[in-house]
Amino acid sequence: MNDDAPVPSVIANGQTVPLTLPCSLEQFLLQQGLLPRSVVVELNQAAVSPSEFAQRPRQAGDRLEIVRIVAGG
Repeated sequence: MNDDAPVPSVIANGQTVPLTLPCSLEQFLLQQGLLPRSVVVELNQAAVSPSEFAQRPRQAGDRLEIVRIVAGG
């Protein structure tokens, strides 16, 4: 095994986050401590419907913008 091999990662809200592959968007959110139904996600500059989270695979180099939904007035 090559210890110098780059670790797969994504950019989430401007920060590099290591990525274990394969990984769906839903799995990634859960690994980050986020409930999938409590966030809005943009993947590579395209909005993703929560109904697609489980089917959307993550790939190294993806760019995510994740916004938490907050209730209140």
